[in-house]
Amino acid sequence: LAERGQADQFGCLDKLWQKESGWRVHATNPSSGAYGIPQALPAGKMASAGSDWRTNARTQIRWGLGYINDRYGSPCGAWAHSRAHNWY
Repeated sequence: LAERGQADQFGCLDKLWQKESGWRVHATNPSSGAYGIPQALPAGKMASAGSDWRTNARTQIRWGLGYINDRYGSPCGAWAHSRAHNWY
């Protein structure tokens, strides 16, 4: 499977995180408690990327990209899963 270009990957990431949080650092899902730009659940797992995870977009993005890479291989992989299942 050929890796998509970086511009394609950012497009997928942007669609995913616009849908999840609107790229808002303090976005909180009222029913699940998912938090931040990547909507981490539980939110505290983002602490592995830095102690400022509650307020720092860079820390949240770093954690979120690691999560996406580990679980889906790429932002487009995560976006495809989100479209199919309405979560990632």
